[in-house]
Amino acid sequence: MLKTRSNRSFAAATAAVAALFAFSALEPAHAQQRKSLRWATSPVGSYGYQIAASMTKLVEEALGGEYTVTIQPYTSPTVAMKAVMDGNGEIAYTADIGMTQFQQRIGGFKDYQPKMPEIAHTWYSYPMESMMAVAAKDADKFRCWRDFSGKPVFYTNAGFMNWLNWQRIYKALGYEFKHVQIDLKSNADAMQAGTVVGSATYTTAGKSLAAYWKETEIRMDIRVVNPCPDEVAKIKAAGLAVVDVDPKGAFSKAVGPAMLQGVPILFGYNVGPNISEDIVYKMVSAFYKNKDNLAKNEPGFTPMAKDFVGMQVQGINANPDVAVHPGLAKFLKEQNAWNSKWKVAGAK
Repeated sequence: MLKTRSNRSFAAATAAVAALFAFSALEPAHAQQRKSLRWATSPVGSYGYQIAASMTKLVEEALGGEYTVTIQPYTSPTVAMKAVMDGNGEIAYTADIGMTQFQQRIGGFKDYQPKMPEIAHTWYSYPMESMMAVAAKDADKFRCWRDFSGKPVFYTNAGFMNWLNWQRIYKALGYEFKHVQIDLKSNADAMQAGTVVGSATYTTAGKSLAAYWKETEIRMDIRVVNPCPDEVAKIKAAGLAVVDVDPKGAFSKAVGPAMLQGVPILFGYNVGPNISEDIVYKMVSAFYKNKDNLAKNEPGFTPMAKDFVGMQVQGINANPDVAVHPGLAKFLKEQNAWNSKWKVAGAK
């Protein structure tokens, strides 16, 4: 009798273990069925990475759970754009100036030949305002942006869109661009030690700071240096904008001027026409549907929430010769915001 009970117990245990393994095997099998959607961003600690990481769940839900979204950080948006067009990703972090340089094959895109279809206008998400900051102890040495000309400055990581923005700003002003590359985590140390005399800072929609700048202002007192009136005039004459930024919107403590001034750029996440119209349409529609909640959780999305369609139009108009992804084109046509002069990527 005892032997029979032992056999029964062993059989039951064996069945339980077999069931456990069978159940465990379901998850890998299910995971293998999900397709990969790789989101190429700027480095960990940057705003571009932060936003992408916060959007993965929304994108996966919008695509019905058929895709697994993974975030792949690169040294800069320029490198992220190339990674996608070389087949190492599907979604590229970029900005209006990055799209311009790619279209004209200048800067980091000189002589570049994509292995995959070129990225097209897909989704524009927030503006950033490029500004200049110094250690508070050195603030009396810098009155205008000309005071940084030819001096060692960290203009954000080489290849960053703000780095590119400062190059076009200096070109408009006729200043010497002398960039010193440092690690993002070394920003405060470099400013305090004098390794760099200034560091380019930036707000998103006048509301948010990148993670490494939040850490910087916790560790030290900084002052933002505005351009002087004659510099503002030259920048505007070159076709760039200069906008006012309320320091209370992004900085946790006083940074000098009652109102800051920055030169804006428009950021987005673009894909090539090798990604289907249906995928992009579902993604853009989900962003549009959730725009208010996105802005509630991340203030940088506030302008997008206020005029989602208008921001997409602005992004396209910044580089109207670049094609529009069919998914975004479908969305804009439904919103009665399509311009017949624009071209659709992949269309004959």
